[in-house]
Amino acid sequence: MTTRRDALRLMGVATLAATPLARAAGQSGAAAAPAGAPATAAAGRPWQVVTTAMGAQRFATRALGTPQAATQPVETDISVFVDTGKRFQAIFGFGGAVTDATADLYAKLKPAAKKAFMTACFDPREGMGYNVVRTTINSSDFGTDTYSYVREGDTSLASFDIAHDMKHRVPFLREALALARRHGGEMRVFASPWSAPAWMKSNKSMLQGGKLLPEYRDVWARYYVKFVQAYEKAGVPIWGLSVQNEPMATQKWESMLYTAEEETRFLGDYLGPALKNAGMADKKIVVWDHNRDLLPQRAAHILSDPRARPYIWGVGYHWYETWAGGDPMHRNVAAVHEAYPDVPLLMTEGCIEKYDASRLQDWANGERYGSQMIADLNAGASGWIDWNMLLDMRGGPNHVQNYCFAPLHASDDGELVVTPIFPYIAHISRYFKPQARRVSATTSRSVLDTTAFRNPDGSLAVVVMNKTGQAQRYRLFIDKVETTVEIPARAIQTVLA
Repeated sequence: MTTRRDALRLMGVATLAATPLARAAGQSGAAAAPAGAPATAAAGRPWQVVTTAMGAQRFATRALGTPQAATQPVETDISVFVDTGKRFQAIFGFGGAVTDATADLYAKLKPAAKKAFMTACFDPREGMGYNVVRTTINSSDFGTDTYSYVREGDTSLASFDIAHDMKHRVPFLREALALARRHGGEMRVFASPWSAPAWMKSNKSMLQGGKLLPEYRDVWARYYVKFVQAYEKAGVPIWGLSVQNEPMATQKWESMLYTAEEETRFLGDYLGPALKNAGMADKKIVVWDHNRDLLPQRAAHILSDPRARPYIWGVGYHWYETWAGGDPMHRNVAAVHEAYPDVPLLMTEGCIEKYDASRLQDWANGERYGSQMIADLNAGASGWIDWNMLLDMRGGPNHVQNYCFAPLHASDDGELVVTPIFPYIAHISRYFKPQARRVSATTSRSVLDTTAFRNPDGSLAVVVMNKTGQAQRYRLFIDKVETTVEIPARAIQTVLA
């Protein structure tokens, strides 16, 4: 079992209670520059590289050689090519989900662990720098019970009450929002329903799929309005909503089904108008919110509808299409981005399933996140949102035993346990700021993956990932200059220029 000392080492923190996350950034002995303040190549200043590798090295920062005029690479070189003149989509943000599981566990952490957790998630210089939070409307599988906010049969919604969420979830969100403000940033909260109340559905259960009965479409649309009003009254502004979590999946937990036409009609004829009539036309709507496999079909159908389209901000997707045995379908993200370049694409949920305590510190878990994030961003995604921010040492709580991994786990005695997922997310989310623009970044060999973004302040961040078991030496070309970089085996780097 992972000890507290192991967890702190993985996070790069010497003492959880007293030492900020970034203070150990130079664990390799090199002087650590502020993580959120990239150096520039102006006036001959050297570039910097921040490296995390399997073993003890976490966010180790060192200066690279002063870039020189680029020369012709040869085929035996391993090269990374960055062309900042070719610009693509802008970054919306990065984040995670505040489920009941996360909020309940956070409430049980020791004070020092709470502080470290908030730093790990929301600090833009020392943590992952999250600026987007997803939460649930009604219950999801990640919690101890199934519930809704109204009494059975109350079509007037007069009994609507978020008392359940006021215990832990709303206080957590208020704390995160306040922390974001202290860091000078903006936190966007968006909410997704897993299921309507059982009495509104064809199967009379919040579990096992089922459909929204036609006679309750108007009631269900007004339910979203009630949710937004209740959360905002409680001090949690709602940036946006998705229509339905995973609308094509019948799950043993909370789930509800929509075909493309059903989602389109519900949004265009009920939900959109209900929000507009309530003075909430500014709330952003995310459609689909399911896997990459059917993403092109759902996007084409719903975005082509003249009544639904005006209400749509973007299209969300998940990464679980691999359940069928195939590879991640990043090419579907790229196809939708090419077809609808003006519509943001947002990865709204992903986690590693089938929790196994012996794999809690498996380095491959972090590498999976790094590979997926790089590929999605290169395919045109504007943001990337992880699933649970915090789970326990059994991968829950989850009322149907659907246990999963998270970047951070809570030990039974209220301490924070950090997994390899954390640094892989942070190497991207910490350095790609909101409104950063992706620039062209490619490699000459498949041993490395890369993506790069130009931040609004002009700084450039280039992420390079090495999943092989051997250290690699590569030539980094940025426009017409270059330098040489060493990347350890099983490592991820962020080059700051």
